[in-house]
Amino acid sequence: MRAVVLVEGFSDRVALETLAARRGRDLGTEGVAVVALRGAGNIRSALGRYGPQGLGVRLAGLCDAGEEGDFGRALAQAGLGSRLGRPEMERLGFFVCVQDLEDELIRALGVAAVEDVVAEQGELRSFRTLQKQPAQRSWTTEAQLRRFLGTHSGRKARYAEALVQALDLERVPRPLDLVLERVS
Repeated sequence: MRAVVLVEGFSDRVALETLAARRGRDLGTEGVAVVALRGAGNIRSALGRYGPQGLGVRLAGLCDAGEEGDFGRALAQAGLGSRLGRPEMERLGFFVCVQDLEDELIRALGVAAVEDVVAEQGELRSFRTLQKQPAQRSWTTEAQLRRFLGTHSGRKARYAEALVQALDLERVPRPLDLVLERVS
């Protein structure tokens, strides 16, 4: 293993592996492991395992905006810098999704294309039901889609693959593009 990409969850891993495959890359053959942390709180132990005090492999990562501070502090504690803001984290190969992976993919594809994917997955009726719920009516369609993608176990990962498959490779969200470039 020559490089490790640390991501918060399984859906992030699926998205990156799917994108790499669409670009003709086999990360395993390249010696790149995408490790799902099963929650951002596990970043410290992962950095200890794979970082300079552990295996010392090349590191990269992807996190949601809400976890940016945790990732920055963990990188600093691992000896990779101090007072790490987003620019410093990016220089280390760690990239932040504007809100989260789902938000990045929805913006890259657009609402209509995401609804097409939901329809292809046979879940458009379920999505329309969610949209009619009183608590959801005032939300934007983008927010409703993000909510929908996170409502059932396994849905995020399934849609991570389907949405990345639907992406125009010229419109890949910046954090996904850069994290894979980092481990090229």
